[in-house]
Amino acid sequence: MVPSVAATAAIGVALAQGALAASFSVSGQQFKVTADSLTGYGFEQYGAIDSGYTLDGKKTAHPVAVSAFNDATITNLCQSVVTPNIPVLGKVSLILHAGGGGKPVEANKLYIDLDDLSADATFTNIDIGVAAKDANKGPGIKSDEVANKQTNPYGFAQQAEKAELTGVKQTAWATTAGTFKLSGLKMSISTDAAECY
Repeated sequence: MVPSVAATAAIGVALAQGALAASFSVSGQQFKVTADSLTGYGFEQYGAIDSGYTLDGKKTAHPVAVSAFNDATITNLCQSVVTPNIPVLGKVSLILHAGGGGKPVEANKLYIDLDDLSADATFTNIDIGVAAKDANKGPGIKSDEVANKQTNPYGFAQQAEKAELTGVKQTAWATTAGTFKLSGLKMSISTDAAECY
């Protein structure tokens, strides 16, 4: 576990400095995310299937709603994932905080594959019920989803020029972004199964 934590920390530092494009995926585990606010421009949302493995290596699939943004800023971001059954320790949490102190997290070409979301939301110039392939206000369907047929291009989608969410709580299976700048990054390990909520 120690080498993977060190690698995660090194990647986190590079991300905080804006040096790397980000692509996170938690296979077999959901992770929780909270934020005081998320403001996104070029918003699209559509259905997809995330495939992966359970923690014991069996193939699985998860229906998700993909929320996509051309550009987004996030204040007081918290992300947590709990890994169960660590020998001797039991449950161990990885918790990440960023975007506080007046310096929000910044992301572009952001995709969040989620299956639960609560927030107060305001949408500007929203279109509801468009076909996923015809949504053109945001970054579009991820190309790998089209290739692997994980998204029905004729399925339901919605889009808006701007989306403002406050009091965000969500569970997700994956987050990917072209760039993901984590200002004020702090990462910690906890053995008390602590989570963002």
